[in-house]
Amino acid sequence: MLNNTFFSFTTPTTDGDLLKTTISLNPAHDIFKGHFPGNPIVPGVCMMQMVKEILENQLGKKLRLVKADSIKFLSFINPNEYPQVGLEIKMSTVDEQVKADAQLVNEGIVFLKFKGVFS
Repeated sequence: MLNNTFFSFTTPTTDGDLLKTTISLNPAHDIFKGHFPGNPIVPGVCMMQMVKEILENQLGKKLRLVKADSIKFLSFINPNEYPQVGLEIKMSTVDEQVKADAQLVNEGIVFLKFKGVFS
């Protein structure tokens, strides 16, 4: 779990099937001592974990990624330059599976685009 150590997030808002929240990153987290010293970059696996944990929080249940149709890491997130990023998730539930179309963004910069299924 990275929530409350690596990142925290505001109470999500929903508009139909669209969830939005603001993520605050912790630039002092130990992950950045190794990724990378002097030039901290949020690892892609951590971006995906943040999406998963926020979905779990919203739905009130544990999830696991069962299908990744598309994962695109488009820009680096340096937590000193971008201490906050927005998360938008368009989601739907079909047969106990959660389809998610997510983006991490800040000021017009898209850091992550993800389409996949959790169960």
